[in-house]
Amino acid sequence: MQNASSNLSLEEMDRRSVFHPNTDLRAYAHGELGDPHIITGGQGIRIQEKNGQELIDAFAGLWCVNIGYGREEIAEALYRQAKELAYYHTHWGTSNEPAIRLSDRVLRMAPPGMSKIFWGLQGSDAHETQVKIAWYYNNVLGRPNKKKIIARQRAYHGLTIMSGSLSGLPVLHETFDLPLDRVRHTLAPFYYWRQDRAMSEREFSQHCADELNALIEREGPDTVAAFIAEPVTGVGGIIPSPEGYWEAIQQVLRKHDVLLMVDEVVCGFGRLGVNFGCDYYAIQPDMMCISKGLTSAYFPLAGSVLSEQVWQVLEQGSEKYGPFAHGFTYAAHPLGAATAMANLDILDREDLIAHSATVGPYLLQKLHDAFAEHEYVGDVRGAGLLAAIEFVADKTIPKAFDPALNVGPRLAAACRQEGVIVRPLPHGDILGFSPPLIVTEQDIDEIVVRVQRGVARGFDALAREGKL
Repeated sequence: MQNASSNLSLEEMDRRSVFHPNTDLRAYAHGELGDPHIITGGQGIRIQEKNGQELIDAFAGLWCVNIGYGREEIAEALYRQAKELAYYHTHWGTSNEPAIRLSDRVLRMAPPGMSKIFWGLQGSDAHETQVKIAWYYNNVLGRPNKKKIIARQRAYHGLTIMSGSLSGLPVLHETFDLPLDRVRHTLAPFYYWRQDRAMSEREFSQHCADELNALIEREGPDTVAAFIAEPVTGVGGIIPSPEGYWEAIQQVLRKHDVLLMVDEVVCGFGRLGVNFGCDYYAIQPDMMCISKGLTSAYFPLAGSVLSEQVWQVLEQGSEKYGPFAHGFTYAAHPLGAATAMANLDILDREDLIAHSATVGPYLLQKLHDAFAEHEYVGDVRGAGLLAAIEFVADKTIPKAFDPALNVGPRLAAACRQEGVIVRPLPHGDILGFSPPLIVTEQDIDEIVVRVQRGVARGFDALAREGKL
């Protein structure tokens, strides 16, 4: 096999060997999607492809390369830690210094009342952990039926069996026999697509809370363990929470003694110009999931951050059940923890969280100036250094494009031809922006100009094909 492969190009070897996620498998395997984009390097907000093209990455990989590419101090921190201790597990009370120091540091950054961190590798496994904790928590309290988890439509929490069930995107469910029976979904807080156009944001927020309350009461409060949500809905459309939403939602959860699990995978560590989305929206979580911005994707690491109130119940469980029978081989990996510490050092030293708070509004304003009056732009929205442009067939109603036209993916592909990566989000024709936190106003100006050219190129092609 090795001899047979030696004469293949990297592109052909990839096509023969790699199972790519979120890809049309047959079309890719038979070369119908063209050659793979083989990324060979990156520096700052730019990446390089094997073919020599340089691209501005206006999406930070997958919302994650917050400190930008090519940070030598991260590589050096990894190297130093690998020489000293590359791995040891953290089961049975064993630990390592980087994990200890990281846990202490993150808890000092976290909202008040957070107490312990259970470490994993990515958001999906952290959400699996949190659901197990919610079930265990209610078993300890003698509430064996209080096990259902309520998530939101359009949510994204991962792609494993439970986290994929929590995600609220039909495309993630339809061919995988999901969601699981214990998962329910409630209304997404998507003010732009509200049915009653006369509603104010606060009225719509109360409507969302009323829908959640009604769902809990239909299911039975004694059967609902937790509610999970992102501070800003990410993959589902980059949807900022409307005014008054979290105040109303938390009131419902307290009324029914339902735990609040906040997915901080995207928002955490400066994406909204503050430490966490919980800070941005005055949310008091029972559990938080952290991942992407924790290491800026230089090493896989995730954590489930627990409140003291939840922790105290888990401690009680030791008397009833013995050791907490859950964990991973690579939990609290010393290389991951060392990477995270170096990443947080950069965030602090360069004041990138405050910088995000400054350039985020600038990005949103520039996108608004460039696109708000566009014939096919229904909404330009954002929070912190997250932004989105939503394209619609008729902005007066509004009315979405026929999904078969693939408007969003085609516009994103046209933007790539102009040298900038933006992400087409899967539920509607939406271009998402989540640049590295190091992005400057000058960078943003260049991103917006390139996206303008890409959008014009994409719509020109659709018009020539008679699809508009």
